[in-house]
Amino acid sequence: MTQVFPPRRRSRILPPSTITSEELHHRREQSNILAVRCRAVFDRLREQLIETHYNWFIAIDPDSENYLIDPTLPGLTQQIRHSYGDTNVKLTIFRLNDTGTCGRLWV
Repeated sequence: MTQVFPPRRRSRILPPSTITSEELHHRREQSNILAVRCRAVFDRLREQLIETHYNWFIAIDPDSENYLIDPTLPGLTQQIRHSYGDTNVKLTIFRLNDTGTCGRLWV
């Protein structure tokens, strides 16, 4: 039996979402393309950096293939703000470990 859920309600404070499903799909596609491009650069850099900077955070710019590293996420975001300012740059953050995953996996 398939259960049908009512539409998600947003809070009374926020207006209803104005993003169409096509726009949402387009944004997800762009995000996935960015992730794949950054993952390719990350896989190349990981072997060089993992021994000296294990578990540090790394932010990768796929266009220039530049990267920033820091042992803490707040430190890395500060470096990103300092390096890129208010430009509309898209970066992906990984961790320098075997998987590149940030955060904790609950299994």
